[in-house]
Amino acid sequence: MKPMTETHLAILRRHMVEVIALQADLMSEGIGKSSLDERVLVAMRRVQRHLFVPPQLAAIAYQDTPLPIGFSKTVPQPFISALMTDLLDLQPHETVLRIGAGLGYQTAVLAELARQV
Repeated sequence: MKPMTETHLAILRRHMVEVIALQADLMSEGIGKSSLDERVLVAMRRVQRHLFVPPQLAAIAYQDTPLPIGFSKTVPQPFISALMTDLLDLQPHETVLRIGAGLGYQTAVLAELARQV
């Protein structure tokens, strides 16, 4: 099989966001809202998750599952990342202090929404 191109990965990223939106709709009673903020979904479409996981996992980076990043750490499941980000209700003028031990995926998503991270 030939390697995935950026076009392939972009399609998978769009699909990931569609799955996130579907899950939010299906879980609306449990999460207390009918949908996630469109700004969060746009940020999730922009950030290339495959760049934040080990290269051998790039082909599955857009599946809705946590992925190992080494040292007993994982990058969170995309739906959970989207939900956590949505619940922050970040505004474009805000500054975020992000402290974590991951590879920066969540920070990159937050950077799409806030003035400074």
